[in-house]
Amino acid sequence: MQRSHFQRSKDDAGARSSRRGGSRRGARPRRAKALAVTKIGERHAAYLTILVVGLTLFGLVNILSATSVSDEFNFDDPLTSLKEQAVMAAAGAVLFVIASRIDYRIMRKAASPLLITAFVMLVAVLIPGVGVARNGASRWLSLGPIQIQPAEITKFALILFVAHLLALRERRMDKADLTVRPVMILLVITSILLALQPKLTTIAILGFTLFVMLYVAGSKMRHLFPWIMAGFSAFVVAVIASSYARERVMSFFGSADAAGWQQDQSDQSLIGIGSGKIFGSGIGAGKAKHTPVPFIESDFIFTNLAEETGFIGAAAIICAFLLIIWFGLRASLGAPDRFGMLLALGITCWIATQAFLNIAVVLAIIPTTGVTLPLMSKGGSSLVMTLAALGLLVNIARRAKG
Repeated sequence: MQRSHFQRSKDDAGARSSRRGGSRRGARPRRAKALAVTKIGERHAAYLTILVVGLTLFGLVNILSATSVSDEFNFDDPLTSLKEQAVMAAAGAVLFVIASRIDYRIMRKAASPLLITAFVMLVAVLIPGVGVARNGASRWLSLGPIQIQPAEITKFALILFVAHLLALRERRMDKADLTVRPVMILLVITSILLALQPKLTTIAILGFTLFVMLYVAGSKMRHLFPWIMAGFSAFVVAVIASSYARERVMSFFGSADAAGWQQDQSDQSLIGIGSGKIFGSGIGAGKAKHTPVPFIESDFIFTNLAEETGFIGAAAIICAFLLIIWFGLRASLGAPDRFGMLLALGITCWIATQAFLNIAVVLAIIPTTGVTLPLMSKGGSSLVMTLAALGLLVNIARRAKG
C-alpha cells in the first residue's frame, strides 16, 4: 500500500465501522465512534478562532473606513456597506459556530449534493436573465435582496468533495485513473464554467489547491506532471484569449499598447501604502480611497488598511494569515482521520493562496487579479463561505493530536 506524503495510512473511522457493522447478515450497523477533543487541539482551535474573529472585525472597520464617503454620496447613508457586510458576517458566524462543533465527518454525506448544486449555480449564472452582470462579468445570482457568487460556493464544495474522494480511495492512490483523473475532470469542468464568467484567478486557486491535495494524498508526480503542464498551458491560452486579462498582463509589464489603468492603480496603491509609513495616518484618515484606486473596499482593501495602520498594522495582518496557515497545517498533520487531514489541508491552501495573491497584487508584485482578501474584503458570499470553511478547520484542529 502506498503511503501518503504525510505518512497517514489509516482508514476513515466512520467508513470502516460501517463496513464491519454490515458484514454480518441482519446485524445493526455500528455508529461511528465519536472523535475525542484533545487538550492541545482545544488550545490551537482557540487561537484559530481568535485570529478569525479578529480579522473579520478588523475587516468591518476597514470597510467602513473605505466606503463611508462614497456611501454617503451614493446612498445618503455612510453605513450602507458596513450594514450589508455585517449581516453577512453574522450569517457566516452562525455557520462558523455550527461547523466548528458538529462531527465534521458528516460533511462527507453532503459532498456530492453540494458539488452538484454548485455546478448548477455556475451554469445558471451564464443564463441571460438569471445571472447578474457587473462590469462586463456575469458572476452573481440574485435571490431577492441577496446576491451570491456561485464561484465562492464552488471553492468549498470542490475541496470538500476531493477530500472525501481521496479519503475513500486511500488504498488506490497508485491508480491514477481512480484518483487523479476524476479530480482533474472535475477541475476541467469547473474551469470551463468559471472561464465563461470570467473568473480566471479562482481557477488558479482551485488548481493549485487540488494539486497539493493530490500530491499529499499520495499521487505520484509522474501522474500529476502532465496535468500540471496541460493546465498551465490552458490557463495561458485563456489569459491571451481574454481581452481584459491580456491587457492587465501587458500593462503590468509596461506595454505601450496596453491600457494604462493597470499601472496607474498599482502606482496609486503603492503611494497609499507608502504614505502610511510606520504607524499609519489613523483609521478613517487615509487618502487612498479618494484616488483612482478601484474597489478599495474589496480587491484593494489591504491598501486602505496599510495606509491607515502603517507598517505595523500591515505586518500584523500578514502575520495573522501566517498563523492561520501554521495552525491549519498543524491541524492537518494531527487530524484523527484521512478525510480530516485532506480537508484541513485543502482549506488552509485555499485561504493561503487567496490571501497572498491579493497582497501580491496590492504590492504590485503580480498583475491585478480581482481576488479578494479573505475575511477582510467586502463580499458577502466570500465572507460566509470562508467562515464556514474555517469553522470546519477549527473543528478538525480541536481533535488534532500533537
